[in-house]
Amino acid sequence: MDLLLNHPLTFTHLPYNPLLLQREKTQSGDMEDPIETRNTNLSTSMRSYENLPNHQLDDEVVIVMVPFLAQGHLNQLLQLSCLISSTYDLPVYYVGSATHNRQALLRANALNPLDIAKIHFHDIPLPEFASPPPDINALNKFPLHHQPLWDASLHLREPIASFLRDISSKSRRVIVVHDSLMSYIVQDVSSLPNAESYIFNCISVITLYCSLCLFRGKSIQLGEELLKKLPPFEGAQPDEVNNFMDFQSPYMDIKSGDIHNTSKVIEGEFLDLLAQVESKQQWAIGPILPTKLDKISNRNNICLEWLNKQPPRSVLYISFGTSTTFSDREVMELAMGLEQSKQKFIWVLREADRGDAFTGEARRFEVPERLEERVKEVGLVVREWAPQPEILAHSSTGGFMSHCGWNSCIESITMGVPIAAWPMHSDQPRNGFLVMEILKIGLTVREWEKREELVSASTIEKVVRKLMASEEGDAIRKRSEELGEAVRRSTEKGGSSRIELDSFIAHITR
Repeated sequence: MDLLLNHPLTFTHLPYNPLLLQREKTQSGDMEDPIETRNTNLSTSMRSYENLPNHQLDDEVVIVMVPFLAQGHLNQLLQLSCLISSTYDLPVYYVGSATHNRQALLRANALNPLDIAKIHFHDIPLPEFASPPPDINALNKFPLHHQPLWDASLHLREPIASFLRDISSKSRRVIVVHDSLMSYIVQDVSSLPNAESYIFNCISVITLYCSLCLFRGKSIQLGEELLKKLPPFEGAQPDEVNNFMDFQSPYMDIKSGDIHNTSKVIEGEFLDLLAQVESKQQWAIGPILPTKLDKISNRNNICLEWLNKQPPRSVLYISFGTSTTFSDREVMELAMGLEQSKQKFIWVLREADRGDAFTGEARRFEVPERLEERVKEVGLVVREWAPQPEILAHSSTGGFMSHCGWNSCIESITMGVPIAAWPMHSDQPRNGFLVMEILKIGLTVREWEKREELVSASTIEKVVRKLMASEEGDAIRKRSEELGEAVRRSTEKGGSSRIELDSFIAHITR
């Protein structure tokens, strides 16, 4: 990796106006803007901290979010930014490249635009990088086409260090909350006497616990039967990614603690196990996404309009996130399986993101001839960005066929929707294991050991029917709804996650 930080040290502080972003989206048509633009309160641009008088920052605790430059990570740090800013009225700065800040804003599903407007977004320079399309025929589904972006991200250390030095001179304390994959980038926080850093983990605690055990040569305490079912780490991600993670590892100990987007209701056992192998303080504050979507920003979205016409718990939602691309053959098998199941569905059929989500034309996947016409009363194929949390929260949604990325898992669990688990790479096999074997709120589409085999239409049909139209599926749905209710309660006043979040805020504002 090229670690020479030789790009010009310049900052651009662009005011983010959701109304402007809406016009930009309308002109380019590149993705659906989930931000509600009718609220005139959003015409006020977001401020840069340089524009604030010094006395406004004296003796103030300032929080700086540094997300990893990939959608699943951008999203969680933006959710956390809104949660802290709106609940505790603390100044929060969201620091990333101009392209990825724009991406995070345009895809801000389920977040109240008025909460987003409180966040200070800061663009930092990112060197040019190649942004190739994904390889649709690769047997390994990991998005290795993002490697040029990750290499470029290593150049962010110096501009972020400069930003932190400047803001720390105007604040009583600076709290840096960063993705573990940005540990190298934020290492200079240790040189500032009034700053400290915390890792925000965008993965499940079970994944983190198992990874630490393997890394430190400790045995995983799961019990013999569960250990037999635990998916192996081999094949989950290529060597290039392991090397990138190993490069970050020496800088992770700078942190003062860890924050987790999970709840004790979901992963209490694994939080206890993690505490045995991790000496730093831990806070389980999730789910950090809004649990009461009373200010839905996508009321006119085609998905929600279609769902409004369907019976309760009758629709299967299918989406494989922003990092998975299917081959043409896989798309055809999935399409035939859904049609043959005769169950209602919404299928988000999109190519994986490029490193720069705004470059290049996304590939349009073809489905069997006249499929969309044949299933128009039963199914909806969506090729644009979809409001996933709102879809999962809708009363007509009764199941979720998912790659088991942690964003998708935590959203589905929170909304009480069972999962048809189809892990693709990285932490997803462990997340699927949690859903299936620990929480027992899902069904397996394909075993991880068979990840390079084509999943047939008949297999998909059987899983869909079992989840959506069987007594077993009804029992799983009931467990999912009960768990979702308990998880949502944990975020309310007096709940375990809210207590943990209050504890974290008290700690950093001490």
